[in-house]
Amino acid sequence: MEEIKTQDLDEILKGVKVDDLDELPKDITQYTERGDKAFYYYIKDVLDSKRIRMKDMYARADVSESYGSKIVSMVKHTKNRDLIIRLCLAGHFNVDETSRALKLYGYSPLYSKNKRDVIIIVAINNRCYQISEVNNMLIAAGFDTLLNK
Repeated sequence: MEEIKTQDLDEILKGVKVDDLDELPKDITQYTERGDKAFYYYIKDVLDSKRIRMKDMYARADVSESYGSKIVSMVKHTKNRDLIIRLCLAGHFNVDETSRALKLYGYSPLYSKNKRDVIIIVAINNRCYQISEVNNMLIAAGFDTLLNK
């Protein structure tokens, strides 16, 4: 599925009249109309596009399927941003997909001026999705691992 960039969406919305709100295309309203389920549907859509099953993502992230499904469906809310990053790594999300998932969950996206986030960004850009490898990079740079909270 093709993701619409926020800038492009803003441009499209400039031309929408109040009377046309009910007729917005599905790709514009896809993640906004679902409320708390937006995160779940986003994760599911990205995983589907990569042909990765949810249960495989949970296993790679070292999260039980029961707990992971509660986090992803937002039945339970985690205060641990790193858990969402682990799920994204386990799902082979790219940097934009990971940042989008973090934002949908209510966290700040990966930030290239944050040294710890830089390590995660570089790992993702180099397709290093093994959490243990990312943790080793973080430890080598003097940061907490993704499993430390």
